Amino acid sequence: MERPDDRIASVFRFASELVAWVATPWALSAHSWPSAVLAVVVLIGLPTVFSTPGDKKQVIVPVPGPVTILLVVLQLVAALVSAWLAWPVYAAVPVSVLVAATLVTERRRWRWLVSRVA
Repeated sequence: MERPDDRIASVFRFASELVAWVATPWALSAHSWPSAVLAVVVLIGLPTVFSTPGDKKQVIVPVPGPVTILLVVLQLVAALVSAWLAWPVYAAVPVSVLVAATLVTERRRWRWLVSRVA
């Protein structure tokens, strides 16, 4: 199975990741700034270090496709939950729409990633 063209999905995925990177530490900073820093390290670091061969050009630690899917889901959940905790409704609603669009556009890539179990 050939890797699908996911340029549109990549735009939505990256926008969702940016929201997660901003909203999560924002939501956590009221409780603990070390947890806010740790959240950024985890949200940026894990997908940088662990990736599925063929999905990225540079793979540091290869993982099966389902692990990459779980990392994306982690980002999406962080973006959604943190936006609702940290921001007003008029900001959280567009984030919810963005996350929903990301889930829809990621389907082809995720089907391909599931086939990359080795």
